[in-house]
Amino acid sequence: MASETSPRTKAFIALHVAVFLWGFTAILGKLISYGSITLVWHRMMLTAIIYLLMPPVWKSLKGLSLHTIFIFFGIGLLVCAHWLTFYGSIKLGNSVSVTLACLGSASFFASIIEPLVLKQPFSKRDIYMGLIVVLGILFIYFSLPENQPGHVAKVGDVSYGWAVITGLLSAALAATFTTLNKANIHRAKPLAISTLEMISGALVLSVVVALISTDHIPWLPSLNFDSLSLENIASGPWDLIWIILLALLCTNLTFYLGTYALNQLSAFTANLTVNLEPIYGIVLGAVIFNENKDLNIWFYTGASIILGAIFTQAYLSNRKQATID
Repeated sequence: MASETSPRTKAFIALHVAVFLWGFTAILGKLISYGSITLVWHRMMLTAIIYLLMPPVWKSLKGLSLHTIFIFFGIGLLVCAHWLTFYGSIKLGNSVSVTLACLGSASFFASIIEPLVLKQPFSKRDIYMGLIVVLGILFIYFSLPENQPGHVAKVGDVSYGWAVITGLLSAALAATFTTLNKANIHRAKPLAISTLEMISGALVLSVVVALISTDHIPWLPSLNFDSLSLENIASGPWDLIWIILLALLCTNLTFYLGTYALNQLSAFTANLTVNLEPIYGIVLGAVIFNENKDLNIWFYTGASIILGAIFTQAYLSNRKQATID
């Protein structure tokens, strides 16, 4: 019995490790001083280079057809668009919390997109769970100080309208590429899939940066150890360190773990579990940026709703799996 459940258990562990690390991506995105296009370009390029330095990657790429390569190149463009909108939302709203709250709606989008792509019947349970998560997201959104009664807008305050729209688009793109990865997971090994998708985004963004940039953009930020201090941790000197961590731990490792988990889990379950990312990210923001003073009963209610939906879905999914076995 243990041997039968072991792969699924490993998949859940791998996914939760990945989601915890993904909780750092918004933090690192806020710490990195430059814009979202250059940020995503550096992230995908560095991630692709690291993958290509690994001998198992070349072995996993060997023998793939052009058709398979183009499929994952296309999905890689969706990953790229997801990250552009994700970091774009952070920059537009200057708020990690707003973007992460919007990202939690990925499960709702997945409950609609997955049946359409995989040609499966719609699950009322999945849709209801997704709507519950959306309710939790609304509570978290209204927990922000900017949305509290009596808040007085200051000159230069950011309007959250476009940040919310961009964040929701990012969530829809995340649900789409996760579902497409699930539909094509049989075509290649996880390392090959991750590598092809990173190469795709890096190549396209290299062209985009060359065409739209009027200033010289370095391949990677420079690093001067003499200028590193806690006072300028988010003003530029640390950018190379942050982008390396973003690529190596939060992309190379997590992308592989997430793809590996999809071998055992549905795209909806994966997206629902990924809803822990806003919780991890906001809590990490409280620890790192001392933002806990901004968290109130609205936030904790929303977090409880999301966690309740995730654990309920996991329980129902495991019970259904046990019945099938």
